[in-house]
Amino acid sequence: MSSDSIAINVKGLKKSYKGVSVLNDVNFTIESGTIFSLLGSNGAGKTTTIKALTTLIKPDDGDISICGYDVIKQSYKVHEVISLTGQFSAVDETLTGFENLVIIGKLHHLRKPKERANELLSYFDLTHSSNRLVSTYSGGMRRKLDIAMSLINSPTVLFLDEPTTGLDPQSRHNMWDIIRDLKKSGTTIFLTTQYLEEAEQLADNIAILDKGEIIVEGTLNDLKKLLPQEKVEFIFPTEQEFKKAISLLIGYKVIPHSESNRLTVYTCEAINVLTKLFQLFTSHNIDIKDFSRKSPSLEDVFLTLIGEKEALANG
Repeated sequence: MSSDSIAINVKGLKKSYKGVSVLNDVNFTIESGTIFSLLGSNGAGKTTTIKALTTLIKPDDGDISICGYDVIKQSYKVHEVISLTGQFSAVDETLTGFENLVIIGKLHHLRKPKERANELLSYFDLTHSSNRLVSTYSGGMRRKLDIAMSLINSPTVLFLDEPTTGLDPQSRHNMWDIIRDLKKSGTTIFLTTQYLEEAEQLADNIAILDKGEIIVEGTLNDLKKLLPQEKVEFIFPTEQEFKKAISLLIGYKVIPHSESNRLTVYTCEAINVLTKLFQLFTSHNIDIKDFSRKSPSLEDVFLTLIGEKEALANG
């Protein structure tokens, strides 16, 4: 990969607060014009990573470059090529959608802020509501406006920190289409999300951050290869049956879901495993409410890797 094709390069990123390590030797590279998704549980360090990359905080150690500019030494240059949409909307509810965009355009010293505002309102299908106060907008409309404000200066790199949190399913899918269009236009996108399906649908590369360390990185197919190629799921009618089944599955790769009395078993031989487990459950008088065969998802990879890391830490 040539240096010209690299949008973001992070080496040895570290950050601590009051002696507590939040990021510990984080490394990754993001190719220009791609979508990179950083996943992790709450408190894993995702937002701290974004703050370090967007100059909002100073890292304790490490090298970060964006579009070839050093984030610490050339922050003014970095500001010219990036934009950030945070977890919480930054729109002014006392202004109209049009006014919000024009103000941001003027702050970026655009020559024609009104024209740029109208372009973005049209792109995000907000023209019909451009003269309404933002306080009257739906959640999806506000999120569109928030991202439109981030695009006012046509950034090369766009940071989206959980952009679809709180949106209904239809608005979330609409936002996915917008993110895909931005990628097609050449924008590099750094995405964090609570929704693993979102990363599965959008990301070219995915990294999983846990307790300040990246534990795995690669394409969706790369990550799925870390698990056996099939999974079988059993749902049990009662918590008692569920717990009894768990006690019998020593030696199998199993993820329990206690809230739904569901067990997921990973295997390369689904048919043989199904047969053996049915025989095992029957011989111990365990009732099964339902079962299915599926391919592993990103959620399966995430839960398995995080679970294995916690088991090693506690073991």
